Amino acid sequence: MEGGDIYRASNSIRRTGSSSVWRNTGMEAFSRSSRDEDDEEALRWAALEKLPTFDRLRKGILTASHGAGNEIDIQSLGFNERRTILERLVKVAEEDNERFLLKLKDRIERVGIDMPTIEVRYEHLNVEAEAHVGSRALPSFINFVMDIIDGFLNTLHILPNHKKHVSILKDVSGVIKPCRMTLLLGPPSSGKTSLLLALSGKLDKELKTTGSVTYNGHGLNEFVPQRTAAYISQHDLHIGEMTVRETLSFSARCQGVGSRYDMLAELSRREKAANIKPDPDIDIYMKAAAAEGQETNVITDYVLKILGLEVCADTMVGDEMLRGISGGQRKRVTTGEMLVGPSKALFMDEISTGLDSSTTYQIVNSLRQIVHILKGTAVISLLQPAPETYDLFDDIILISDGQIVYHGPRELVLEFFESMGFRCPERKGVADFLQEVTSRKDQQQYWFRRDEPYRFVAVREFAEAFQSFHVGRKLAEELSSPYDRSKSHPAALTTQKYGIGPKELLKASISREYLLMKRNSFVYIFKLVQLTIMACIAMTLFMRTKLHKDSVTDGGIYVGALFFTVIMIMFNGMSELSMTIAKLPVFYKQRDLLFYPSWAYALPTWILKIPITFVEVGVWTFITYYVIGFDPYVVRLFRQYLLLMLVNQMASSLFRFIGALGRNMIVANTFGAFALLTLFALGGVVLSREQVKKWWKWGYWSSPLMYAQNAIVVNEFLGNSWSQIQNVTKNEALGVEVLKSRGFFTSAYWYWIGVGALVGFVLLFNFGFTMALKYLNPFGVSHSIKADDSEPTGREIELSARGGKEIKRESGHSSKSSSVVAPPANGKRGMVLPFEQHSITFDDIKYSVDMPEEMKIQGVVEDKLVLLKGVSGAFRPGVLTALMGVSGAGKTTLMDVLAGRKTGGYIEGNIMISGYPKKQETFARVSGYCEQNDIHSPHVTVYESLVYSAWLRLPAEVDSNTRKMFIEEVMELVELNPLREALVGLPGVNGLSTEQRKRLTIAVELVANPSIIFMDEPTSGLDARAAAIVMRTVRNTVDTGRTVVCTIHQPSIDIFEAFDELFLMKRGGEEIYVGPLGHHSSQLIKYFEGVQGVSKIKDGYNPATWMLEVSTSAQELALGVDFAEYYKQSDLYRRNKALIKELSVPAPNSKDLYFQTEYSQSFLTQCLACLWKQRKSYWRNPPYTAVRFLFTTFIAIMFGSMFWDLGKRR
Repeated sequence: MEGGDIYRASNSIRRTGSSSVWRNTGMEAFSRSSRDEDDEEALRWAALEKLPTFDRLRKGILTASHGAGNEIDIQSLGFNERRTILERLVKVAEEDNERFLLKLKDRIERVGIDMPTIEVRYEHLNVEAEAHVGSRALPSFINFVMDIIDGFLNTLHILPNHKKHVSILKDVSGVIKPCRMTLLLGPPSSGKTSLLLALSGKLDKELKTTGSVTYNGHGLNEFVPQRTAAYISQHDLHIGEMTVRETLSFSARCQGVGSRYDMLAELSRREKAANIKPDPDIDIYMKAAAAEGQETNVITDYVLKILGLEVCADTMVGDEMLRGISGGQRKRVTTGEMLVGPSKALFMDEISTGLDSSTTYQIVNSLRQIVHILKGTAVISLLQPAPETYDLFDDIILISDGQIVYHGPRELVLEFFESMGFRCPERKGVADFLQEVTSRKDQQQYWFRRDEPYRFVAVREFAEAFQSFHVGRKLAEELSSPYDRSKSHPAALTTQKYGIGPKELLKASISREYLLMKRNSFVYIFKLVQLTIMACIAMTLFMRTKLHKDSVTDGGIYVGALFFTVIMIMFNGMSELSMTIAKLPVFYKQRDLLFYPSWAYALPTWILKIPITFVEVGVWTFITYYVIGFDPYVVRLFRQYLLLMLVNQMASSLFRFIGALGRNMIVANTFGAFALLTLFALGGVVLSREQVKKWWKWGYWSSPLMYAQNAIVVNEFLGNSWSQIQNVTKNEALGVEVLKSRGFFTSAYWYWIGVGALVGFVLLFNFGFTMALKYLNPFGVSHSIKADDSEPTGREIELSARGGKEIKRESGHSSKSSSVVAPPANGKRGMVLPFEQHSITFDDIKYSVDMPEEMKIQGVVEDKLVLLKGVSGAFRPGVLTALMGVSGAGKTTLMDVLAGRKTGGYIEGNIMISGYPKKQETFARVSGYCEQNDIHSPHVTVYESLVYSAWLRLPAEVDSNTRKMFIEEVMELVELNPLREALVGLPGVNGLSTEQRKRLTIAVELVANPSIIFMDEPTSGLDARAAAIVMRTVRNTVDTGRTVVCTIHQPSIDIFEAFDELFLMKRGGEEIYVGPLGHHSSQLIKYFEGVQGVSKIKDGYNPATWMLEVSTSAQELALGVDFAEYYKQSDLYRRNKALIKELSVPAPNSKDLYFQTEYSQSFLTQCLACLWKQRKSYWRNPPYTAVRFLFTTFIAIMFGSMFWDLGKRR
């Protein structure tokens, strides 16, 4: 949804006719165009108005800066012209977007055209799934086999279904109105994603769904919801080799222009009849937005601007192996990918992950302007919306435990909860309050009726109370009267499956595939070099000067050379398997969003590889043919060339087909190897035709390699160089004797049979590839975790839930409080394994790296780039320190330097541990580092992850029982007991949620019993409640007496004030505040308000946000103050220097850190621990173990039956 959204009708993108859908409104009085126009421009407009509608919509008047206007062709609008238009219309997105949208609206409404709107209703919606419980849910080898057997027996109705029914959404109802922004809130796994998927018509068909979802009174089966509504996933799946602009342009091209063209045709007709001259820039923009089939569209440029992506528009998106844009930018690309399309309804799932609050505010504000002005419909789920972002929304949907707790105006939500006895505290964000108030252990802190005893109010009670609340009653009344379908604009709902025609779809796919081939040219160059090297080896191995053509034995050597040739050409196609699988996640996403059909994706993948086949096979053939000494007749050379090309194409299409079938690298590689072995064994060389058993004859006749091998040997041995007769009694040419001796056919027409068969296999495998793409879903389905209420240990179930379906992860009795300052429940924590408390001080730390060549080219003369400029500080036991600053301030750099994780660059200054100089080899034994990215072994449970870490990192003298007791203590500390048997899984695919992974990351470091812990952004990517849980874990850790330092990004008030001290840095690597926060951040506020010119903090405003705002570089320039220098002149700086000096002196009777060995455990113990974990990992990885087992079994049976009794023959 973008500026062009107003032109969206339903499904017509025809260039002529059908503008009748826009003629249902009466004309109004129109203003006449001005009569004092410049004569020349007036003549141009007059000439433009005389053109037929089709031509008129392809022309525009671009006014130059000096006032003269030039006629331009919209279809050939270049980048500079588009940029000029957008600079005039939306120079600064934050300031100009609303004015631009109002201009668009005014132009349409002044001629009486109604904009289509969509009202979404959901009534009595229930969503259920089935799942296994407890250890039966773990994906072990046995469970994998049992699942297959159970599924088969269930289908035959022999065994009952033992899966447990899990409710995801429970009888939810509501109305999403147009022109209103709706915020979807709820605690983790409450059903937010499932609701968004249900509303957008993308819910998994395997789920049991009852109830109805309607758009303007029409059921989801009456139109195409995937194109009428845009669902924006929380997972960022993109092709890393494409730039941001290319990604959005391809999306815009595939989604088409909707009915912008038809609307514009009617708009132009009415303006002409009323003699109205539109704004030239608006006119060009609207015409460009309605132009179909363009590789780059003005809509793309507009979306890049409002999402703040212009700075990285021509940067590669990147992936795990390719450096690209940041995580926050990638999240915005995911949003922009759908905004460029013509959908009128937006369902957006957690679009703010990784974004700072100001960027989130800007994006949501732009969406609000689009929704309000252009009459769109939007439901947006956000994790931690800041108060100013929360205030942008009109309606709130609060969902918990799959039930709607509140759905209505934002202004009335607090009134509802106050009627239930709960009040939002003054220094609490409303969004944070709403996500916590339904939780069992979070709820009590918000109870305000002191005259009544508190009792827990369950989600069901909230949902029932809402029905009797005046907002709930009004909603029920509205749902009781059906939507008047006659009011639905004919252009509101889309009934065409794809946005553009088949020809345009194919062109778009070809253009993208060609681009990716150019970006991946290294792969093809490498394959060519590999083939060249192998060709050189082959021609020296089968050198013609050492080969003869005098006997059947000589012929056998040439048969071997031909077999090796075919095998090498086949192997060359195997790279298609991994390349196919790498692109499948993005394909599945775009297929489900109806960007294109599977054939439009498959055809370019095949066709564009044919020229590469020409080159690769040409290199092999022309290097080896005459050097090996094959038949010199040039026709036979080109026949071999043609045949090998077909072999290469057959192999490539076969491996593409296997990749699309397997959908998983392990499975596909196994089946690829299986296919190769089968083809080789039945190809007519390993076993000749006479030796193939009768029960394998079908395999022989269906093997592509058999036809290839017969064709290539017939081509060679029926040539003139093999025509001499060696055996007079047989009166047969030597070539024919060779063919007969190896069981090959001897007729010349077998060459053409082979060619025809290979062409057939190429077509068959590519057809199979297309069908697999069309009908199969991703292999790695998403899973969630749910604590089984019947088991106090919190055993988990895993629910297969493709597309991000959510299931409760924690039962009511085990949900955690969000109070980040809750005291430890167990006063003896930290006593099972005592640890030494250590402080860390650092004085005048400087860190620099060699100046990058790119900056030297731009004129930078310095040899070194300084990242830290003499920072000093002290971190003490039992004190929780927040390390903060704007992006680029050097927070993570400082922490990495202190932790000894910087292996390059130049470090200056003093780092002391409890008064002794820091030595990295000993410091690593007493410190822990929690990375921002949670990296864990996916196939072990939470408890096993901790056992492994403790086993390898605790001292050797700690016995097994003590170690287990300590692990239990840590699990209680970080609140992981309910998840002890849960499989860790892969992020975004299965297993633990993001918040649970964060706690596991902390626990893995804690079981090493460190004295000092560094944490890099432990709350990033979490919602408010999950962040509070993690912060309480951090707080509990500090309360054991450990030294903890956290980098933190845009925290809420509660999280920020859970810290004891703040280490604030500014861009460039300098500290500007190091000291205590004080009660309600009073000391921090007092310090900054003491700087002359700094604005006072508003009541209820987040001190963290205020602090970052008043200390920006722009503020420094405005105030004429350098905050780093101001800090160095303060009493606070002098106190910190004194503290550093005090802590840099060793305590009496203390000793420096010393360990006898580098590692905690012996080499044998390390091997045992690794063996233990690997055994668990392999056992719980059925795609690897089960497939290997089945593969080995089938190969053994196949080879045994193929070579049956051959050993007895002599």
